[in-house]
Amino acid sequence: MADATQPFTDMFKKLGEQLKVPAFDMSKMMEHHQKNLEAMTRSWQAVAGGASEVAQKQKEIFEAAMKDMAEMAQSYKPGGNPQEVIAKQSEFAKKAMEAAIANTKDIAELVQKSSTEAFKIVQDRMKESYEEIRSSVEKKS
Repeated sequence: MADATQPFTDMFKKLGEQLKVPAFDMSKMMEHHQKNLEAMTRSWQAVAGGASEVAQKQKEIFEAAMKDMAEMAQSYKPGGNPQEVIAKQSEFAKKAMEAAIANTKDIAELVQKSSTEAFKIVQDRMKESYEEIRSSVEKKS
């Protein structure tokens, strides 16, 4: 039975010795986890940077749309030839559709870029972590 006055950590240490569990280097473990946290931080920063770029692009899209609408409103002349009015409306609709397609493509590319970058950071850290663990196990064998 365990001594009630024995510290909890000492109990685990004795248990590890009895079970012949290999000792581990706490500073190495802390260093390993620090690198993991740093990689996650860089990954989150990449995602946040991407979100910022998307927000900036959306602002640009909104401003361009407002400018186009203002130009259309200024060039609008009530009455007049119905064919000219329909032609102008068709031209505006065509420009709006082309802009929407191009803008959607741009935003999708920005999202993909930041997602790829964030994933690569985590993936690289996982590879590095695997190598660290593998080399530490090989040293002990």
